[in-house]
Amino acid sequence: MKKVMIPSLDMKKSISVKVDSDLTLLLSSGVYEIKKMEPRWRLRRPIIVVCLFLAIAGIIGFGYYCPDQVCALSRREVTSSVGLAGGGMASGSSGGGGLTELTAGYEHDNLGKPVQQNLLANPGLSYEEVLNDDFQFDMNAHDVMVFLHIQKTGGTSFGKHLVRDLDLKRPCTCQRKKKRCYCFRPHRNENWLFSRYSTGWKCGLHADWTELTGCVDQELDKNEGETAKRRYFYITLLREPIARYLSEFRHVQRGATWKNARHWCLGRHATPDELPPCYNGANWNGVALDEFAGCESNLAANRQTRMLADLALVGCYNKTYMPTAERDRIMLASAKRNLAAMSYFGLTEYQKISQYIFEETFNLRFAIPFEQHNTTVSTVTMNSLTPAQRARIDQLNALDLELYAFAKKLMFQRFERLKAKDNDFEVRFAHLGNLGVRNGVTEFNWDSNIDDMPSNEHH
Repeated sequence: MKKVMIPSLDMKKSISVKVDSDLTLLLSSGVYEIKKMEPRWRLRRPIIVVCLFLAIAGIIGFGYYCPDQVCALSRREVTSSVGLAGGGMASGSSGGGGLTELTAGYEHDNLGKPVQQNLLANPGLSYEEVLNDDFQFDMNAHDVMVFLHIQKTGGTSFGKHLVRDLDLKRPCTCQRKKKRCYCFRPHRNENWLFSRYSTGWKCGLHADWTELTGCVDQELDKNEGETAKRRYFYITLLREPIARYLSEFRHVQRGATWKNARHWCLGRHATPDELPPCYNGANWNGVALDEFAGCESNLAANRQTRMLADLALVGCYNKTYMPTAERDRIMLASAKRNLAAMSYFGLTEYQKISQYIFEETFNLRFAIPFEQHNTTVSTVTMNSLTPAQRARIDQLNALDLELYAFAKKLMFQRFERLKAKDNDFEVRFAHLGNLGVRNGVTEFNWDSNIDDMPSNEHH
């Protein structure tokens, strides 16, 4: 741009006219002077540089100084990718930190298909965060314990313990006929527990990790009529896979179906083509073991791995989405990662250790000791298996067997760590459940513990 100084007709005043490039205005009369103007971008450049510097400094500063207590309150996206390697723990790591991280964004699998994120998922606080003094479970704030209840793991008994046997300032109040308890915070009617017996199956019958993490926040908002920034503490139980599989077989054989389960993933239900029914009619009552094991769409196989994995990573229930070996590898790695990152998990075969870890992790005490069921109906069934049947069931549950071995190792690591910090461990461990303030009240029997008759809610 040029600046042209043009005298007025009386030659006493001048006016300025902007002209493009090196061109000048040709006037019929008068004198003009051309002055080169400074480009605007040179004037703006220092301002842009300063703003850019402040923006970068702000982002870095916020990420570095933002306390975890604050940042943890925001919704988190579940990072996802099929680029998982193994899923074992790195040496020297603790909790889930040593597991291969899932990278964020829309990645592609080895077939070039996009793998979508579960954008609404909020995986909650990890075990490592809970052990930090700043992250103790705070029932007076907006902390919520979310119980992921896997079928035939002893979750019914554990769920009852949660609503009936914890020593709380404000115990849960239960309505026997409705099989429901109100587990409210000490000073307001707001849920601190999201489970079958406290809120019901709000996210679906036996909702899995994929369903819960994408649902629980919205359901609590709806239930309580307000939006709150909550901290979620996911908990679950695992069971030895062969015993669990046979227990489910016996449960189905007696009429259980779980047909009301949603199987919800990435905004839709599984289709009949993805999960074709294994039987015709109302249920699979009286099914033989070989027929039970022969149905390819039977979700009893590797159920624990499936229910703990982020199914969005493998195309949900679409088994044609990727090769079977790749699907299995990703699901197992995801299940290990999610389990290790959970605030708490227990093992059915180690009731006393599981109780101790729960109490030390959440600084809560049960009024009764957990009972160990060493002999169950599934044990009898297991002893009657032929070698071929046992080999077939082992094959069907190969992922669960590896997951359980991983869980067992991790749980004992946590147990030893907590034990080392507890100066009164011997006394504490010997007197679990003996508070001296009241007795537990789980003598009422809503339904069976592990293997007995199915309740109507399971159908």
